[in-house]
Amino acid sequence: MEGMPKTTRRTWLASTGAALAAPSLAALHQADGDKPRNIISGGWTEGRLGGVLIARPKWKPFPTSADRSVWDGLPAGLRKELVTSAEAQLGAPWPSLLASSFLEFARNGNRSRFESVRSARRNRLGDLVIGECVEAQGRFLDEIANGIWLTLEETWWGVPAHVGVQRAGRGLPDVNEPIVDLFAAETASLLAWTDYLLGARLDTVSPLIRPRLRAEVDRRMLTPCLERDDFGWMGWNASRTRPVNNWNPWINSNWLISALLMETNEQRRVAAVYRILRSLDNFINPYHDDGGCDEGPGYWSRAGASLFDCLDLLHSATGGALDVYDVTLIREIARYIMRAHVAGNWFINFADASAHASPSGDLVFRAGRRIMDERLQAFGAFCASELGGGKLRRDSLGRQLPAIFNYETLRAARPQAPLIGDVWLSGIQVMAARVKEGSSAGLYIAAKGGHNAESHNHNDVGNFVVYSDGKPVLIDVGVETYTARTFSKQRYEIWTMQSAYHNLPTINGVMQHDGREFEARDVRYQADARGAELSMDIAKTYPAEAGVESWRRTMRLDRAKNEISIADACQLKRDAAQITLSLMTPCSVRVASPGELELDGMQAGFGKARVLFESGRLTPKVEEVTVTDGHLKSVWGDRLYRILLVADRPARTSAWTVRIAGS
Repeated sequence: MEGMPKTTRRTWLASTGAALAAPSLAALHQADGDKPRNIISGGWTEGRLGGVLIARPKWKPFPTSADRSVWDGLPAGLRKELVTSAEAQLGAPWPSLLASSFLEFARNGNRSRFESVRSARRNRLGDLVIGECVEAQGRFLDEIANGIWLTLEETWWGVPAHVGVQRAGRGLPDVNEPIVDLFAAETASLLAWTDYLLGARLDTVSPLIRPRLRAEVDRRMLTPCLERDDFGWMGWNASRTRPVNNWNPWINSNWLISALLMETNEQRRVAAVYRILRSLDNFINPYHDDGGCDEGPGYWSRAGASLFDCLDLLHSATGGALDVYDVTLIREIARYIMRAHVAGNWFINFADASAHASPSGDLVFRAGRRIMDERLQAFGAFCASELGGGKLRRDSLGRQLPAIFNYETLRAARPQAPLIGDVWLSGIQVMAARVKEGSSAGLYIAAKGGHNAESHNHNDVGNFVVYSDGKPVLIDVGVETYTARTFSKQRYEIWTMQSAYHNLPTINGVMQHDGREFEARDVRYQADARGAELSMDIAKTYPAEAGVESWRRTMRLDRAKNEISIADACQLKRDAAQITLSLMTPCSVRVASPGELELDGMQAGFGKARVLFESGRLTPKVEEVTVTDGHLKSVWGDRLYRILLVADRPARTSAWTVRIAGS
């Protein structure tokens, strides 16, 4: 909402209306383990909120298409880019959403075919709306009307994978029970922005479009969210052991904009916003003080980042009265994304996150500006220029609009990746360390403790990844394209979810097990100028049949030696036929000498390192893993390798150290 031409910027900050003093926040910020913080809703009542919430007709979060001086004042290159994107959407027929495609998820688990068509329709409508706002010549209006009408005619705005929560169960959606999932909420927001931006210009196509649009947003989004308490993402039954995840702020951000822009009954509008405040606190309350996102950096874009979408909207719609940017936890949630950054477009990718990520540079930059963190602002500029190619990214209108009007400011900022030297997120038990702060040269390690019931969990307690000169050498594979199995009882039948395909031990053929009780114990972390170390007992992450009494794993980076050591010391309850230490790599593997493996992925864009081990006690085997999934191929290519360091008939008390040396 900043970065507009100076002559018009003041108008669009929504600074009108009564600005009462915000509640005191010092008493609301509670430490881990204490009573709920209620950072956002604490100190507010519905009545008090109504006193500061700017009335719908007066709230102007962004310029509408009628505000020509602002849209015409955008940089010429940006205007051309936006109009060209809209022009590309003209002429072709709109793709159909078929019942048979929707049913594929229930029939064979495929969700991508329906979702790709659905997403194409939404993206097309968004491009056309922005193009019309820029150009204002009316040539996109008919196609916009087509997109709106097709969307309004859809039985449900969500996706097949999420329909199962309706009382009718999986299959086709029940028109009589509107379910609010991620994508139904996104659609409501898209339509709300479309109505706000184009307004009466839609009436020139037909005066019946906007009333129908408003009725459908109310029926499918506003009324269900106000009247129902059983949507799990709202978090009314959330706890520290089973907290809500990214669904909460993601849906709330779309509900919030839909309510602020579309709800004509001011009393209901205030009630909806107050309900959203309380729901957002259900997301924040279980958060650890360090702001760590256990879903990983890819999901931060829809977890912590969606929280910032909400905070920006709330700040604007209350004329600045609702402002929590100075709360420590809010700041730490924002900073997580730069702490998870390795180098380039590589990020720590525990859980279902991908090792490749490209966070919205504009959103990261604006979050950094809100919390007055210059490093985060510079990282946002880096994400925009280095990871985004300097172009405006296609996104939801709620994110694209601030990016458009912040375009010049962001591109004038100095881009720089912070390349943080040491990271310790004690709440989610994730550490990271590199040889030298501010440089990708040398080795980098990230490792985790935690438990096996985390959001988007893999059975991966004690897992680690290693990068050399900013390139991956030992990896967390990530997750394949989502199917019906991904979030079902068959989740841990998928190889990427199993500990044997992480950098972890398999004990007598037994892998780690899923569940909250399967957790790291006695976790210890330390770091100084010489190195960084994370140590834990991972014995309790294995079921009883593994027969393990204790397993102390210590992962250490030695900065002076540019070397990482993984020391395992175990005590077994009974004799074991075999223990296998797995190492996953995208690099080719060559036996350089007894006890030394050479990893080389330079030709494929990966790193180079050596793995050193006790050849008399561990026998190496290398398996090629063919990658068939499109999502994984986009990151790792056609094949991966699993190194198995095998100890046959180990003693009940055993210890090994595996070292990774830089090239």
